[in-house]
Amino acid sequence: MPRLVLVLAVLLCGLGPGSARPLRLQLPTDNKAIFSGGGEAYYMYVDRTFEGRKSKPWEAGQYGFVRNLKRTEEGIIGTRFHEGIDIRPVKRDSSGRPLDAVRTIATGVVAYVNNSAKASNYGKYVVVEHNWGDGPFFSLYAHLAGIDVQPGQRVLGGFQLGTMGYTGSGITRTRAHLHLELNILLSLRFEDWHDHNYTDANPHGIHNGLNLVGLDIASLFVALKSDRNLSIPAYLKRTPVYYRVTVPRRGPLELAARYPWLRKGNHGRPSPSWEISFSGAGMPLAIAPSHRVVSKPLVTYVRTTRSRHEHFTRSRLTGTGRRASLTKSGQSYISLITGDFPARVPGTP
Repeated sequence: MPRLVLVLAVLLCGLGPGSARPLRLQLPTDNKAIFSGGGEAYYMYVDRTFEGRKSKPWEAGQYGFVRNLKRTEEGIIGTRFHEGIDIRPVKRDSSGRPLDAVRTIATGVVAYVNNSAKASNYGKYVVVEHNWGDGPFFSLYAHLAGIDVQPGQRVLGGFQLGTMGYTGSGITRTRAHLHLELNILLSLRFEDWHDHNYTDANPHGIHNGLNLVGLDIASLFVALKSDRNLSIPAYLKRTPVYYRVTVPRRGPLELAARYPWLRKGNHGRPSPSWEISFSGAGMPLAIAPSHRVVSKPLVTYVRTTRSRHEHFTRSRLTGTGRRASLTKSGQSYISLITGDFPARVPGTP
């Protein structure tokens, strides 16, 4: 059996109707301030200079468009997206180094370990794969000082993965924190896509951050306090659609096979195209057959704004108001999701 087919079969194992299991998420460190107001007690601040004024806003440690402020017709907005949350330490030694243990948020299997502080902006990081019956989800723990697990190791929720640190780009000892994400995986062919779009090496395989798109895990932690049975698909239904892209239908989409809850409409009925719905962050929210005939990806819906769509879509769309088109970055992102890019030539590095 080809490797790609085998991996996909493993990922899809246990995804039958009614197989979803409770998430039972646990906080990754001893910092529990998220349940008592959060704010500066929970999130690590970012050094900011905006319009000549310096500040240290903890808000920039949250998930979302919380960085690189810009004054626009919408008001002052953050234009740089933060994929996860930055959790501040609660313990430091006499030199200011964090001592907090970092633990897995749920039972899973260690999918990837990066022990090189310089090989990624994440610094030393660990990825753990979880499957609650809705497809594989991947928690990511970054900027670690040390790592205590190996790839392939099964870990229970609350198992220590390593120690909080400040490895990675732009992180100082003072701003030491845990960067935490909870993601879906976009493509099993990511390495082919990376080779087609970049000239630099990719030492992280399919667990490169570019192949992982995250949800607001802090909001999910809080939501689970009031609804223990909440599933991630049900949680994501609350996310508003920012744009839709219609793409030529060239067979089934790998992403829809891996995450069946994305499927809307009758996927078995022939149609000329797929319409994919996205949040502003780029999280796929739905994939449906479409009657439109398109020769290339086309933006067929966008939320109306008064300022540039670039600011709200990680620069994947351009335009204003009801008009939008894909930027070069947006086209590349859509190609990753649809698999519409060349395969690596056998025998090449």
